[in-house]
Amino acid sequence: MRTVLAAVVASSLLVAVASAPSGATDTPGAAKPRTVDGWSTTTPAQAGFLPRRLSRVAADAKAEQSSCLAVVRDGKLVADWNWGTPRTAARQVFSVTKSIASALVGIAVRDGDLDVDDPVADYVPSWRGTDSADVTVRDLLSNTSGRFWSVDSDYTQLTHAPDRTAYAVGLEQQFPRGTVWAYNNAAIQVLDRVIRRATGRATYRFATDRLFEPLGMTHTFMTRDQSGHSTNVYFGAFTTCLDLARFAQLYLRRGVVGGERIVSKAWVRQSTGRSSSELNAAYGYLWWVNRYGALRGSLDPVDEDGQPLETHVGRLVPEAAGSLYSAIGLGGQIAMVDPGSRTIVVRLGPSNGDGFGLRDAARVVTWADAAATSPARRAGAAGGSPRR
Repeated sequence: MRTVLAAVVASSLLVAVASAPSGATDTPGAAKPRTVDGWSTTTPAQAGFLPRRLSRVAADAKAEQSSCLAVVRDGKLVADWNWGTPRTAARQVFSVTKSIASALVGIAVRDGDLDVDDPVADYVPSWRGTDSADVTVRDLLSNTSGRFWSVDSDYTQLTHAPDRTAYAVGLEQQFPRGTVWAYNNAAIQVLDRVIRRATGRATYRFATDRLFEPLGMTHTFMTRDQSGHSTNVYFGAFTTCLDLARFAQLYLRRGVVGGERIVSKAWVRQSTGRSSSELNAAYGYLWWVNRYGALRGSLDPVDEDGQPLETHVGRLVPEAAGSLYSAIGLGGQIAMVDPGSRTIVVRLGPSNGDGFGLRDAARVVTWADAAATSPARRAGAAGGSPRR
């Protein structure tokens, strides 16, 4: 639980931005271009934000060693900042890559190339006749596969393996599927083999052609391991704040971009609109969600049966809407979506660990939802007096 809470603490300043006003430059209210890196822009007042709140949040983001911060509402860029790095320079986003991998599975599902209830053994023949024979694609997406996990395996051996997919596929079954929840990087890496076998294309090429290019994510790419054969799907994507906002926008718009459907409404709902397992209410299909129930973190201590030594019940951000969901990576990389206020907040860069607390995050998210439906917000959207 500590690791999940740390991620949320590091990202809470981003949640704060979802309640802040903004402008597409460092000075809210300054003259703005019509578009920024392909995004139509709006002003803080038009978006229903208080400019001075945004200025404070941006200052906090800078203090957190952020490299970029972006706020989008109703499909328009409200503000973005870049510190020490050009706006279009791609940056490592670590486990945010997992949510991208989830989308790739969703595309393959919509194409009819696979089904989440397919046994992984359909795509990994070496699992046939073994204890892993009944593990499904859904189990990999939900982190309930029961495949072997240890700190050394997941964070050292896997990382240093010349062929990461081969290493992940070659591990053993540790527990029966569906009986334990583990933030299992190696199990997720197996999705590289699944996607490649199901679609007939290398995962990184499939991502570029079917996801990044249609979304206009021109500064985004997935990386390969030392072997050159395997695409990194549990980490390793490089992107920008504004490209990552495009990815989040795909989910906020229920799978459609520019009139083109990329993933189904059902996939968006299954991935981000509910918990994928009773074992962890905070997890969808490789996305972190804000549903109520038993909570698990990536490095919770467990017993010999893989069960948590401590039980936590609640929501990741207790006072925020249950519909909130996020793609989260090491060091406070985050793309956060608040469907209630139609707000997206993206923050990239290292974190020094001194971010807002959970109470701050809950307070500002609640304010964002309230601002989105307030009479003043509606008046501003209709051309009435802007908020100051």
